[in-house]
Amino acid sequence: MLIKNTLLSIFLLVASPLLLQAQNTEAEIKQVINNLFEGMRNADSAAVAGVFSSDCTMQTIATDKAGKALVKTEQVSRFVSSIAKQKPGVIDEQIVFETIKIDGPLAIVWTPYRFIYNGNFSHSGVNMFCLVNLDGQWKIQYLIDTRRK
Repeated sequence: MLIKNTLLSIFLLVASPLLLQAQNTEAEIKQVINNLFEGMRNADSAAVAGVFSSDCTMQTIATDKAGKALVKTEQVSRFVSSIAKQKPGVIDEQIVFETIKIDGPLAIVWTPYRFIYNGNFSHSGVNMFCLVNLDGQWKIQYLIDTRRK
């Protein structure tokens, strides 16, 4: 019994810092994504621009009139400009953090969402973020989403 308790204590001493680091990293990643949506709600284009890497790719999976899936690419600069044209409180994208996977400087995040525009439901879907830790900061490197009415 003493050996079992000693081994458990040693394991906890070794594992605890690793678990805390993983929780801190996950919190940092969530904060970046929350900053994006808070910036959108506040129509703060500088805050929105600040979460993306300099060469981020943004894409949306849409359907054409025949129902065939297609991928549309949007420039981050155009997206940021569209946020600057909004009034605070008009855009409210409500997300749920469903899955976060981290491997060193790479993270993926899956967030189902509901998009509210001017107080009315617009559409829903899923965001898939790919983040990279660049110079000690997490940045969105790739974002793709689905959209359903």
